[in-house]
Amino acid sequence: MIGRLRGVVAEIAEEDALVDVGGVGYVVRCGARTLSRLPAIGDETVLHVETQWSEATGMRLYGFNTRDERHAFVVLQAIQGVGPKAALGVLDVLSPGELAQAAARDDKAAVARAQGVGPKLAQRIVTELKDKPLTDGGVAGFHAQVQAHAAPHAPTASGEAVAALMGLGVAEPAARRLVEQASLRLGEDAEAGALIKAALQELGR
Repeated sequence: MIGRLRGVVAEIAEEDALVDVGGVGYVVRCGARTLSRLPAIGDETVLHVETQWSEATGMRLYGFNTRDERHAFVVLQAIQGVGPKAALGVLDVLSPGELAQAAARDDKAAVARAQGVGPKLAQRIVTELKDKPLTDGGVAGFHAQVQAHAAPHAPTASGEAVAALMGLGVAEPAARRLVEQASLRLGEDAEAGALIKAALQELGR
């Protein structure tokens, strides 16, 4: 599962962006707010990513500027009738903090401004979000504590390549085997991007 992407913005479309990470292009579906805040094509960006899978669409990546936006996106979809498109629409018109305030005030009109969200669904959203946290502060705090006590270490190129393949749906044993084969072909000094490319070529055979 992919949780974050750091790479170069290669393309920006109406509903998604193409992010080049070590030579591998990831299509990331984003809301208008996120797309408008992306840097220029050719510049580096970091996107917080929610990975979803369905039989109809396969794997899709949804990208956000902040961890809180990604968390709110997940919380919204737990509400009956709210799919990815409606959740993105809500976050286009309200930040997680503004959404929490709207829920506290029972302000369904603010939520109904989102594309694809009618009055009934807006009422359901504000009702169900009243006592739910829309920030990821607990998770962020946990990671901060772990990082404070853990010795820092740089991820290896092979490790990054394996993680990238697993994010694309390849099982861990197969991902490790493909990366090992790629490493043998390219040498121990091969970068993560080259290993990922070679592994994907091997997978496609």
